[in-house]
Amino acid sequence: MDTSPASDLPSLFLSHGSPMLAVEDSPTGRFLDRLGGMMPRPRAIVVASAHFIHARPTVTATPAPDTIHDFGGFPEALYRIQYPAAGAPALAEQVATALRDAGFPAQVDAHHGLDHGVWVPLRRMYPDADIPVVALSVNPAQTAEWHYRLGLALAPLREQGVLVVGSGGFSHNLRALDWQHAHAAPYDWVAAFTDALRERLLAGDAIGALDWTALPEAHRNHPTTEHLFPLYVALGAGGARAKGRLLHRDVEMGGLALDAFAFAA
Repeated sequence: MDTSPASDLPSLFLSHGSPMLAVEDSPTGRFLDRLGGMMPRPRAIVVASAHFIHARPTVTATPAPDTIHDFGGFPEALYRIQYPAAGAPALAEQVATALRDAGFPAQVDAHHGLDHGVWVPLRRMYPDADIPVVALSVNPAQTAEWHYRLGLALAPLREQGVLVVGSGGFSHNLRALDWQHAHAAPYDWVAAFTDALRERLLAGDAIGALDWTALPEAHRNHPTTEHLFPLYVALGAGGARAKGRLLHRDVEMGGLALDAFAFAA
């Protein structure tokens, strides 16, 4: 375990892929198994999840959040998994206050649990579930820039030992996947988009990254935006001058890009 000061925490964007990531051996699963030990241990975690959607930014203040199995058609064992991390009501209020101060109509929810966009990657990173977790909603009806500003409001949390995570997908078009071949070569249109976006993130070009619809095959990679916008929360949480560092890169079923990034100035 890294024993560096928790104030050295970056923000993270993690592609969570299929819920089977929680239990299957895969390159992305093995990467997440190592990731928790590669960073300072956070005192708490805030996760902006693709599967927690609200018109107003909503922060979970549930003291003991349920594990939500918000998917269908998977093996029974997946539905028995529990991730019994504690909530952090005081942190949730702090997050909501920071968002309100930044002009967002944020609210807290004292009952909502942790969806699979939250617990699937955290189960691999922190299997003991011994770090408090707060979930933050996204809004696909808004813009990348709106989510970036949401992240900027959370950047000071990193200096307080709070890990801010965006959990989504670097490319996410489920209808285009080759479900029969997990290791199918990446589609050309996936590479065109992900290469362009990755280049901007690694260069610290936030303006170029925010203009994602101008990138090649943008809407083919993200016909809906809920899996993309957590990236911009993470980018903003890295700070105004954040530059991306590529932590992991993989593609499953031809079209499910599973890049992971750390962001810090």
